[in-house]
Amino acid sequence: MDHAFASRRGNRNATYYEYRTVTLPASVDRGDVRRLLTDEAEYGRWELARTRVYVGGARKVWLRRKAMQVASTL
Repeated sequence: MDHAFASRRGNRNATYYEYRTVTLPASVDRGDVRRLLTDEAEYGRWELARTRVYVGGARKVWLRRKAMQVASTL
Protein backbone atom coordinates (compact mmCIF):
# COMPACT_ATOMS: atom_id res chain seq x y z
CA MET A 1 0.00 0.00 0.00
CA ASP A 2 1.56 3.27 -1.13
CA HIS A 3 0.50 6.74 -0.02
CA ALA A 4 1.87 10.24 -0.54
CA PHE A 5 1.77 12.84 2.24
CA ALA A 6 3.22 16.31 2.67
CA SER A 7 5.34 17.19 5.65
CA ARG A 8 3.89 19.65 8.14
CA ARG A 9 6.07 22.51 7.04
CA GLY A 10 4.46 25.21 4.89
CA ASN A 11 2.79 24.31 1.64
CA ARG A 12 5.33 26.28 -0.41
CA ASN A 13 8.41 24.14 0.16
CA ALA A 14 6.63 21.02 1.35
CA THR A 15 8.47 17.75 1.01
CA TYR A 16 6.17 14.99 -0.14
CA TYR A 17 6.77 11.41 0.94
CA GLU A 18 5.38 8.21 -0.45
CA TYR A 19 4.75 5.53 2.21
CA ARG A 20 4.74 1.77 1.88
CA THR A 21 3.67 -0.67 4.57
CA VAL A 22 5.23 -4.14 4.73
CA THR A 23 3.85 -6.79 7.09
CA LEU A 24 6.10 -9.76 7.83
CA PRO A 25 5.03 -12.91 9.68
CA ALA A 26 6.96 -14.24 12.66
CA SER A 27 8.26 -17.12 10.54
CA VAL A 28 10.54 -14.75 8.56
CA ASP A 29 14.10 -14.81 9.91
CA ARG A 30 15.72 -11.56 11.10
CA GLY A 31 18.48 -11.90 8.52
CA ASP A 32 15.91 -12.24 5.75
CA VAL A 33 14.10 -9.12 6.99
CA ARG A 34 17.38 -7.22 6.98
CA ARG A 35 18.16 -8.36 3.42
CA LEU A 36 14.66 -7.39 2.24
CA LEU A 37 14.90 -3.91 3.76
CA THR A 38 18.43 -3.43 2.44
CA ASP A 39 17.30 -4.30 -1.08
CA GLU A 40 14.34 -1.92 -0.83
CA ALA A 41 16.65 0.87 0.33
CA GLU A 42 19.30 0.22 -2.28
CA TYR A 43 17.18 -0.40 -5.37
CA GLY A 44 13.86 1.24 -4.54
CA ARG A 45 15.25 4.27 -2.66
CA TRP A 46 13.05 3.51 0.34
CA GLU A 47 14.13 4.48 3.85
CA LEU A 48 12.94 3.05 7.14
CA ALA A 49 10.32 5.29 8.74
CA ARG A 50 8.95 3.07 11.51
CA THR A 51 9.03 -0.51 12.74
CA ARG A 52 6.67 -2.32 15.08
CA VAL A 53 7.22 -5.82 16.45
CA TYR A 54 4.09 -7.50 17.77
CA VAL A 55 3.69 -10.13 20.46
CA GLY A 56 4.41 -13.42 18.75
CA GLY A 57 7.12 -11.96 16.52
CA ALA A 58 5.18 -10.52 13.57
CA ARG A 59 6.61 -7.27 12.23
CA LYS A 60 5.08 -4.26 10.52
CA VAL A 61 7.48 -1.93 8.75
CA TRP A 62 6.74 1.50 7.27
CA LEU A 63 9.06 2.66 4.50
CA ARG A 64 9.14 6.11 2.95
CA ARG A 65 10.75 7.88 0.02
CA LYS A 66 10.49 11.33 -1.44
CA ALA A 67 7.67 11.54 -3.95
CA MET A 68 8.54 13.05 -7.28
CA GLN A 69 6.61 16.20 -8.13
CA VAL A 70 6.12 16.92 -11.78
CA ALA A 71 5.13 20.40 -12.92
CA SER A 72 2.48 20.61 -15.61
CA THR A 73 3.72 21.76 -19.02
CA LEU A 74 0.26 22.81 -20.19
